Amino acid sequence: MTSKVVDIKTLKARLNALPRDRFRIVFTNGCFDILHAGHIRYLAEAKNAGDYLIVGLNSDLSVRSIKGDKRPIIPQNQRAEVLAGLTSIDYIIFFDEPDPYNLISEILPDVLVKGGDWTESTIIGAEVVKKNGGQMLCVPFEYDTSTSRIIKRIVKLYGNNE
Repeated sequence: MTSKVVDIKTLKARLNALPRDRFRIVFTNGCFDILHAGHIRYLAEAKNAGDYLIVGLNSDLSVRSIKGDKRPIIPQNQRAEVLAGLTSIDYIIFFDEPDPYNLISEILPDVLVKGGDWTESTIIGAEVVKKNGGQMLCVPFEYDTSTSRIIKRIVKLYGNNE
């Protein structure tokens, strides 16, 4: 596994070594099951909001709890490996819960990024970040490039044929 994939202890140590008054920490999260152009655009915009981009990656357990037993398509270590290849991402950290609230509360990013399909009032962890002086960024959502739509298109084109 790449050095971009870290546990919470390592991540906090690396962040604590930074002069936080000079660097903006950005956090986003997601399943990133089948990486597509919408993800790449989203992550690039998130990175532009600060100096270090941390991606909270839903573990396989977490993905199943929110998307159902047929997901994820790609196992967590492979999803992390693909994400680690992106220059926009500095750190990746797995979480098993359905949402990243605990992770956000520990990291306390300067900027919390979510897709435009979320409103600030529904962004998990927004109140913690704002209370700490941080801000929210909602990146426009690209409905035509979602993983769910890609999966539906594959099933429509190929059905159950293997």
